[in-house]
Amino acid sequence: MAAPLDKIFVRELERKSGPNLRINQSEIGDVGCVVWDAAIVLSLYLEMADFATESGKNLLKNKFVIELGAGTGIVGIQAACLGADVLITDLEDFIPLIELNVETNKSLIEGSAEVKALKWGSTTNGVKTPDFVLIADCIYYEESLEPLVQTINDLSADSTTVLCCYEERTTGNKPVLERKFFQLIKKTFTVEKVPLERQDPVFRSEDIHIMKFTKR
Repeated sequence: MAAPLDKIFVRELERKSGPNLRINQSEIGDVGCVVWDAAIVLSLYLEMADFATESGKNLLKNKFVIELGAGTGIVGIQAACLGADVLITDLEDFIPLIELNVETNKSLIEGSAEVKALKWGSTTNGVKTPDFVLIADCIYYEESLEPLVQTINDLSADSTTVLCCYEERTTGNKPVLERKFFQLIKKTFTVEKVPLERQDPVFRSEDIHIMKFTKR
């Protein structure tokens, strides 16, 4: 379901690196219409010591980044504000909301932000190999798991770092989906968990995990 722009409300994200992000959310729509906690956790992790260089710049500066299943686009916009050149992607229905959020925060963007529709499992020919792939809370539909893993594989090279942040859920079939996702990922990627102590001291949770994938 598309994210209609006639009924929106704003959520602000406090950042250490600059003024607050203002993210428009839709009152009506699917899972991609609001900011989920995992997206906040991943967004603020991008400001932490793991991304600090010796020169004092953020590691993302001048890097090419792709966000998959962006929803509101908050993670990709944060990366662009930190100096990355970001391709923010989701299904066609969510593109207008993401574009609105890029426009709302354009004065804070130090790199660049391009918005493009991308259906998982479809061809990624012509897409430049990213330095980073960012994914927040995208493990929720069984039918989307294999296409998502295929797209992560297709986009990634040996030099690519994939950061996948998700909220652990214990209801319904969610534990099974999470296990299946990681079984598929581990066929071609090495998986490392980012410890809580390396995440934002406030916006972190025992139930929200940041995982780092690199090609085997």
